[in-house]
Order: sequence, then C-alpha cells, then structure tokens
Amino acid sequence: MQPRVLVVDDEPGVRKALDRGLRAEGMDVVTAADGPTALRFARTGTFDAVLLDIMLPGLSGYRVLQQLRAEGVRTPVLLVSAKDGEIDQADGLDLGADGYVVKPFSFVVLLAQLRAVLRRAAESSMRGTVRIGRLEVDRSARTARWGGTTVPLSPREYAVLEVLASRAPAVVTKDELLAEIWGDEQAATRNNVEVYVGYVRRKLAAAGADGLVRTVRGHGYQLDEALPPV
Repeated sequence: MQPRVLVVDDEPGVRKALDRGLRAEGMDVVTAADGPTALRFARTGTFDAVLLDIMLPGLSGYRVLQQLRAEGVRTPVLLVSAKDGEIDQADGLDLGADGYVVKPFSFVVLLAQLRAVLRRAAESSMRGTVRIGRLEVDRSARTARWGGTTVPLSPREYAVLEVLASRAPAVVTKDELLAEIWGDEQAATRNNVEVYVGYVRRKLAAAGADGLVRTVRGHGYQLDEALPPV
C-alpha cells in the first residue's frame, strides 16, 4: 500500500515540489498551508507520516506537534525549518518530533529521512486497528475487514473509509474528505468525494455491511456501527 504523507508548508512552491516529488516516489500526498488545517488533518491519525514546517500562519509547527502528542496522536512527524540552531532542533525533538530537516534541504536526504521514519513506524506498529462493531480498519496494513472478511479497496477507497472510521460516529463533510484525501489536486471536486463514497458503500455492501456509511443530508457522511443489521 502507498504510504500516506501530510505535507505542511505555507510556501506554495515548496508544497507543490514536495507533492510532485513524493508522488513520483509512490506516496499518497495531502497538503496543508497553515497550522490549524495541519492540526485538523493530522489529528485524524490517518497518515503514515507528517512533514511539518515550523513557521506557519495561525499555529506554529511546534504547537501543532505539541497538540498532536497531547491528544495521543503518535503519527511520525519530521519538522522542517530554516532554523538550524541546536536549541531549535532540541526543542522540536523534545516535543515529540521524529526528525528535523533544515531548509534549504536536499530532496534526496529528506526522502531518506522520511523513508527511515516510515520503516520505524511500520516496525513498531504505531498505527493500530480501528474497530467499529464488526468493521476492522488496520491502519498499519491499510486494509479493512468486515466480520473477518477482507473488503477489497483501492488506496483511495481505503483512505475514504479510514477517515470516516477514524472520526466515527462524527459526521465528516464532503469538503473535509476532499481536503484530507485529495489535498491540493486542482481537478478534484465534491463529485470525486461522492463517487468514491459510492464505491466504498458498494464494496462494504458486498461484504455484508450495507448501510454502514450514511448520508447526513446537508452535512456529509457518517459511519455508524448501529446502522447496518447484524
């Protein structure tokens, strides 16, 4: 399965370059341009790693990281900053960062650090399984099962289900799904969300979980274990 990486930087050029480069390396990338958006995306726990700039509008990378760790989100975080002082790096690591990359950076070096972080996370199984009734979403293997039966999902279908499962029973809006899964993809629209939610529903129904994903009219989608018959 493709590693899913959240790239957070307020410079459009950096976001686009990292998005393009990481996708070329086979990763699924979502981008954010400010601290509050980064925190909202990352706290879902649906990413394999986060590349987090420190100097961000709205909320600094330090504060985003601090809040994530306070909430128990263990997703690996690589801090990215133009600050190269020892104290800056020590502060970031003390807050729970898994690495520190100094700007301007070599993409090759950043990629190597990112891959190392992803390997360590996979080896330690930091991302557990979400269980909602008979549904199991294994975030380490990026697979889903209903009543022990594997639900065959494409990477993007899995990402839709994982976001819904991670935030159940809360309602997730189309815009939130669009931002968290498609990021800065210019061609993506709410119609993409509707199409992929439809795909997920059909595959869940085929596995016996018909009705698990409900449309909340005027708001979005909700995954609720009490909805489908057992």
